Amino acid sequence: MQPTTPEDYKRVVEAALLAASAPLPVADLRQLFDADPGADFVRRVLEDLRADWSDRGAELVQVASGWRFQTRPEYQVFLDRLKQEKPPRYSRAVLETLAIIAYRQPVTRGDIEDIRGVAVSPNVLKTLESRGWIDIVGHRDTPGRPALFATTRRFLDDLGLRSLSELPALTEIERIMDLVDTKEIEAAAAAPHEEER
Repeated sequence: MQPTTPEDYKRVVEAALLAASAPLPVADLRQLFDADPGADFVRRVLEDLRADWSDRGAELVQVASGWRFQTRPEYQVFLDRLKQEKPPRYSRAVLETLAIIAYRQPVTRGDIEDIRGVAVSPNVLKTLESRGWIDIVGHRDTPGRPALFATTRRFLDDLGLRSLSELPALTEIERIMDLVDTKEIEAAAAAPHEEER
Protein backbone atom coordinates (compact mmCIF):
# COMPACT_ATOMS: atom_id res chain seq x y z
CA MET A 1 0.00 0.00 0.00
CA GLN A 2 1.45 3.33 -1.08
CA PRO A 3 0.40 6.37 0.98
CA THR A 4 -1.62 8.86 -1.05
CA THR A 5 -2.76 11.47 1.50
CA PRO A 6 -0.95 13.35 4.25
CA GLU A 7 -2.97 11.31 6.77
CA ASP A 8 -1.64 8.08 5.21
CA TYR A 9 1.93 9.33 5.57
CA LYS A 10 1.23 10.37 9.14
CA ARG A 11 -0.09 6.90 10.04
CA VAL A 12 3.00 5.21 8.55
CA VAL A 13 5.39 7.52 10.44
CA GLU A 14 3.38 7.09 13.64
CA ALA A 15 3.48 3.29 13.33
CA ALA A 16 7.24 3.32 12.71
CA LEU A 17 7.91 5.54 15.73
CA LEU A 18 5.66 3.47 18.00
CA ALA A 19 7.39 0.25 16.91
CA ALA A 20 10.94 1.62 17.07
CA SER A 21 13.20 0.65 19.96
CA ALA A 22 15.34 3.77 19.51
CA PRO A 23 14.79 7.33 18.25
CA LEU A 24 14.46 7.62 14.49
CA PRO A 25 16.08 10.48 12.54
CA VAL A 26 14.23 12.17 9.67
CA ALA A 27 16.55 10.44 7.18
CA ASP A 28 15.38 7.01 8.39
CA LEU A 29 11.73 8.05 8.32
CA ARG A 30 12.11 9.14 4.69
CA GLN A 31 13.21 5.57 3.83
CA LEU A 32 9.79 4.24 4.84
CA PHE A 33 8.38 5.27 1.47
CA ASP A 34 9.07 4.16 -2.10
CA ALA A 35 9.12 7.75 -3.31
CA ASP A 36 11.08 10.04 -0.99
CA PRO A 37 8.65 12.68 0.31
CA GLY A 38 11.54 14.97 1.33
CA ALA A 39 12.84 16.13 4.70
CA ASP A 40 10.54 19.17 4.94
CA PHE A 41 7.44 17.06 4.35
CA VAL A 42 8.49 14.51 6.99
CA ARG A 43 9.17 17.33 9.48
CA ARG A 44 5.65 18.71 8.84
CA VAL A 45 4.23 15.22 9.41
CA LEU A 46 6.18 15.00 12.68
CA GLU A 47 4.87 18.39 13.84
CA ASP A 48 1.31 17.31 12.97
CA LEU A 49 1.84 14.10 14.96
CA ARG A 50 3.22 16.08 17.89
CA ALA A 51 0.07 18.23 17.86
CA ASP A 52 -2.17 15.13 17.60
CA TRP A 53 -0.53 13.66 20.72
CA SER A 54 -0.46 16.91 22.70
CA ASP A 55 -3.30 15.90 25.05
CA ARG A 56 -2.35 12.27 25.63
CA GLY A 57 -0.27 10.39 28.19
CA ALA A 58 2.58 10.06 25.71
CA GLU A 59 4.24 12.73 23.60
CA LEU A 60 6.36 12.90 20.47
CA VAL A 61 9.73 14.51 21.20
CA GLN A 62 12.93 15.21 19.32
CA VAL A 63 16.17 14.09 20.99
CA ALA A 64 19.77 14.00 19.80
CA SER A 65 19.35 10.81 17.72
CA GLY A 66 15.97 11.62 16.21
CA TRP A 67 12.28 11.42 17.12
CA ARG A 68 10.56 9.13 19.62
CA PHE A 69 7.39 8.69 21.61
CA GLN A 70 7.80 8.84 25.38
CA THR A 71 5.52 9.06 28.35
CA ARG A 72 4.92 12.50 29.77
CA PRO A 73 6.95 13.18 32.93
CA GLU A 74 3.84 13.80 35.06
CA TYR A 75 2.73 10.17 34.55
CA GLN A 76 6.07 8.60 35.48
CA VAL A 77 5.11 8.30 39.15
CA PHE A 78 2.27 5.96 38.15
CA LEU A 79 4.37 3.91 35.73
CA ASP A 80 7.09 3.44 38.36
CA ARG A 81 4.60 1.32 40.33
CA LEU A 82 4.73 -1.31 37.56
CA LYS A 83 8.51 -1.60 37.52
CA GLN A 84 9.91 -4.70 39.16
CA GLU A 85 13.55 -3.68 39.17
CA LYS A 86 14.97 -0.70 40.98
CA PRO A 87 16.65 1.96 38.86
CA PRO A 88 20.43 1.95 39.20
CA ARG A 89 21.84 4.27 41.86
CA TYR A 90 25.05 5.95 40.97
CA SER A 91 27.69 7.03 43.45
CA ARG A 92 28.57 10.66 43.92
CA ALA A 93 31.94 9.94 42.21
CA VAL A 94 30.16 8.61 39.10
CA LEU A 95 27.78 11.58 38.94
CA GLU A 96 30.53 14.14 39.50
CA THR A 97 32.70 12.51 36.82
CA LEU A 98 29.78 12.48 34.37
CA ALA A 99 29.05 16.15 35.08
CA ILE A 100 32.69 17.11 34.51
CA ILE A 101 32.78 15.23 31.22
CA ALA A 102 29.44 16.70 30.09
CA TYR A 103 30.34 20.30 30.90
CA ARG A 104 34.06 20.31 30.04
CA GLN A 105 34.38 17.78 27.21
CA PRO A 106 36.58 16.53 25.81
CA VAL A 107 38.56 15.83 28.99
CA THR A 108 41.25 13.40 30.09
CA ARG A 109 41.23 11.37 33.26
CA GLY A 110 43.88 13.78 34.57
CA ASP A 111 41.58 16.76 33.88
CA ILE A 112 38.81 15.06 35.87
CA GLU A 113 41.18 14.35 38.75
CA ASP A 114 42.37 17.97 38.77
CA ILE A 115 38.80 19.26 38.98
CA ARG A 116 37.56 16.71 41.54
CA GLY A 117 40.76 16.83 43.57
CA VAL A 118 40.88 13.02 43.95
CA ALA A 119 41.96 10.08 41.81
CA VAL A 120 39.34 8.69 39.43
CA SER A 121 38.75 4.98 39.87
CA PRO A 122 38.83 3.01 36.60
CA ASN A 123 35.47 1.52 37.67
CA VAL A 124 33.86 4.96 37.54
CA LEU A 125 34.80 5.40 33.89
CA LYS A 126 33.86 1.77 33.11
CA THR A 127 30.41 2.33 34.65
CA LEU A 128 29.81 5.35 32.44
CA GLU A 129 31.17 3.60 29.34
CA SER A 130 29.08 0.47 29.94
CA ARG A 131 25.97 2.63 30.28
CA GLY A 132 26.84 4.12 26.88
CA TRP A 133 27.00 7.67 28.27
CA ILE A 134 30.68 8.40 27.54
CA ASP A 135 33.19 7.29 24.98
CA ILE A 136 36.81 7.90 24.02
CA VAL A 137 36.82 10.46 21.21
CA GLY A 138 40.56 10.82 20.69
CA HIS A 139 43.85 11.29 22.49
CA ARG A 140 45.52 14.48 23.71
CA ASP A 141 48.78 15.24 21.93
CA THR A 142 50.88 15.22 25.11
CA PRO A 143 53.27 12.67 26.60
CA GLY A 144 51.45 9.42 27.22
CA ARG A 145 48.69 10.43 24.78
CA PRO A 146 45.89 10.28 27.39
CA ALA A 147 42.40 9.37 26.20
CA LEU A 148 39.87 12.17 25.73
CA PHE A 149 36.38 11.43 27.04
CA ALA A 150 33.11 12.98 25.82
CA THR A 151 29.43 12.23 26.20
CA THR A 152 27.51 10.25 23.57
CA ARG A 153 24.23 10.68 21.73
CA ARG A 154 22.81 7.99 24.00
CA PHE A 155 23.58 10.20 27.02
CA LEU A 156 21.55 13.00 25.41
CA ASP A 157 18.76 10.58 24.41
CA ASP A 158 18.53 9.12 27.92
CA LEU A 159 18.21 12.64 29.35
CA GLY A 160 15.70 13.65 26.66
CA LEU A 161 17.96 16.35 25.24
CA ARG A 162 18.68 17.38 21.65
CA SER A 163 22.07 18.95 22.37
CA LEU A 164 24.47 19.76 25.20
CA SER A 165 23.24 23.36 25.18
CA GLU A 166 20.03 22.07 26.82
CA LEU A 167 21.91 20.86 29.92
CA PRO A 168 20.91 22.73 33.09
CA ALA A 169 23.21 25.46 34.38
CA LEU A 170 26.00 24.29 36.69
CA THR A 171 24.47 26.28 39.55
CA GLU A 172 21.31 24.15 39.24
CA ILE A 173 23.39 20.94 39.41
CA GLU A 174 25.18 22.20 42.53
CA ARG A 175 21.82 23.00 44.16
CA ILE A 176 20.51 19.49 43.42
CA MET A 177 23.70 17.87 44.79
CA ASP A 178 23.40 19.95 47.97
CA LEU A 179 19.78 18.79 48.38
CA VAL A 180 20.86 15.14 47.93
CA ASP A 181 23.60 15.58 50.54
CA THR A 182 21.12 17.16 52.99
CA LYS A 183 18.60 14.31 52.50
CA GLU A 184 21.31 11.66 53.02
CA ILE A 185 22.49 13.37 56.22
CA GLU A 186 18.91 13.63 57.52
CA ALA A 187 18.22 9.96 56.67
CA ALA A 188 21.41 8.85 58.43
CA ALA A 189 20.51 10.90 61.52
CA ALA A 190 16.99 9.46 61.63
CA ALA A 191 18.13 5.83 61.22
CA PRO A 192 18.59 3.91 64.51
CA HIS A 193 22.21 3.22 65.44
CA GLU A 194 23.43 -0.39 65.67
CA GLU A 195 24.02 -0.22 69.43
CA GLU A 196 20.44 0.99 70.01
CA ARG A 197 18.89 -2.08 68.36
